[in-house]
Amino acid sequence: MSTTTTFTVRPATLRDAKSIAELHNATVCEAFKSAVPNAPVPVAALEKTPAYWREAIEYSEPQVHVAVDGEKIVGFVGFDRSRDKGTPQTMGELWAIYVAPDHWGQGVGLALWDAAREGLQEEGCTHVTIWIALSNDRALRFHELAGFKREPNSAKTVPVGTVRVEEIRLKRVLS
Repeated sequence: MSTTTTFTVRPATLRDAKSIAELHNATVCEAFKSAVPNAPVPVAALEKTPAYWREAIEYSEPQVHVAVDGEKIVGFVGFDRSRDKGTPQTMGELWAIYVAPDHWGQGVGLALWDAAREGLQEEGCTHVTIWIALSNDRALRFHELAGFKREPNSAKTVPVGTVRVEEIRLKRVLS
């Protein structure tokens, strides 16, 4: 049985902050459970509160778009210029892209990526990067299918609470 959803992608509003924070925390918990089995989800992974998202939305740092199915937010993307040191002004970054697990495989992530790509191009970006945990097979597969390539020698270990997570940067040309 396949489920079809109709959703729209739009810029986030301040009223969306609470739902974005809840979706972020739920998907981080789900992803963390599969990436680091038997480890408790560190509180540090859940620090992005409604106040964080209200500020991001208000100041567009990052720009935030949401995917809405009816009245429910089922995904979001945050994007802006790259935060990595030494990158040119034309380098964009996906700061975050999350889809509710019950909407995986239904095109929500692709629609969010399309919105971010258009927004980054409007900002004058010619390339885009994203940092992904090496253990997050689903996210790596999604971004590689979207044309991102792993950057050799970019792997780094980042602390998330008491756990250390290996991340790699992926990059692609915006076109």
